[in-house]
Amino acid sequence: MIQIEIDQHSGFCFGVVYAIEMAEDRLKETGTLYCLGDIVHNDKEVERLQNLGLKIISHAELKDLKDTTVLIRAHGEPPETYKIALENNLELIDASCPVVLKLQNRVRQAHDDDRQIVILGKKGHAEVNGLVGQTHQEAVVISSVEELEELDIDGPVSLYSQTTKSTTLLYNIRQKMEEKFDDFKFNDTICRQVSNREPELQKFSSKHDTIIFVSGKKSSNGKALNGTCKRINPDTHFISDVDELDLNWLMGKKSVGICGATSTPMWLMEKVADFIDQEINQQSLVLS
Repeated sequence: MIQIEIDQHSGFCFGVVYAIEMAEDRLKETGTLYCLGDIVHNDKEVERLQNLGLKIISHAELKDLKDTTVLIRAHGEPPETYKIALENNLELIDASCPVVLKLQNRVRQAHDDDRQIVILGKKGHAEVNGLVGQTHQEAVVISSVEELEELDIDGPVSLYSQTTKSTTLLYNIRQKMEEKFDDFKFNDTICRQVSNREPELQKFSSKHDTIIFVSGKKSSNGKALNGTCKRINPDTHFISDVDELDLNWLMGKKSVGICGATSTPMWLMEKVADFIDQEINQQSLVLS
């Protein structure tokens, strides 16, 4: 028998919960709803909502859409999106995360005060695109200390971060920027509901022989938190669904911990746990 535990701190953050609840409520009423980009970076959850009537559209498709309703996901959007919606008579269900909206306002204000904005984040990420949009595309996006060293900018500089980035990396970059720029302002804009998961996952990973980390491959947060688990427990395996699980990983192990990203639905982690229980524990009972 193998002990199976799901990390109760894993799963959707409140911003994702809010967006999905808004989508489900409208789908119950109308049976169809457009969503600008994947509502969450998890293919299985997107597939579940598509089966309920959610239609994922791109920004290019938004420009041709008129007289209907569109959901803005938790990642937030740049001002251009709201302008298009107004011109095309689109009703927006705005599920932008309050933490992201507050960050957008701070970035816009700093830019209006003629400060050069530097954003620690992933280029092209939906949240980062929304932040850069607050600066008329003038913000600089970096993802590492190495990219910071290559920056050639003058004047007053303000640093912000994508809400799901590593706290350790942010503070390393802060230290480097304090040395590099005379007029520098630092803003810790990482979501604490996300950053607090790192120490929780460190504890969780140390408790078990093997860790199964469940996340969509598009999730930046998933990649970061999987790395957190792997540093504590090298016997950590990343999967997106149960069909990627190799039972050989669990042979001879006494315990397995199942955890995930802020974009991983609890039902998917439970599906993995049930599969392990069925294939290992229940089969062992039958054979004995």
